Amino acid sequence: MFKEGEKISYPMHGAGYIEAIEDKTFLDEKKSYYVLKFSEGDIKVHVPVENAEKAGLRRIISRDEYNRVIESFKNTGDVEESTNWNRRNRENLEKMKSGDVFEIAEVIKSLLKRENRKNLSSSEKKMLGTSMQILVSELALASNKNDDEVKKIITRML
Repeated sequence: MFKEGEKISYPMHGAGYIEAIEDKTFLDEKKSYYVLKFSEGDIKVHVPVENAEKAGLRRIISRDEYNRVIESFKNTGDVEESTNWNRRNRENLEKMKSGDVFEIAEVIKSLLKRENRKNLSSSEKKMLGTSMQILVSELALASNKNDDEVKKIITRML
């Protein structure tokens, strides 16, 4: 169970905070919801407390995991990807939906490696931007840095 003010990560949205825990009644059934506030934009998401784990809600990574993710950007040569665009896109989307920072880092490395060889499609460019925003938001909260600092660190590692 999470507490108000706790730093969290939610798949496909990135990192943020538990802004509140609210009880709501729908069809005579009372349920508790986490109200999630994200670092990026003015988005708030309500996640039923009972489904939070199943939905992928988790605490942000530790400082040690932050360091391991940053270090992983040194090794861009070990990224494997399908040559089939449709399969590659599906695999990358699954990695992003997992909410795992190491998987999201793999998506970024894969797309950046591909971008260096040839132009990305518009959907791959969008995926690169989204995956970068999701990863950067969590790394920034985990390290108490701002998003721009984290982007610069990642860029230097590449």
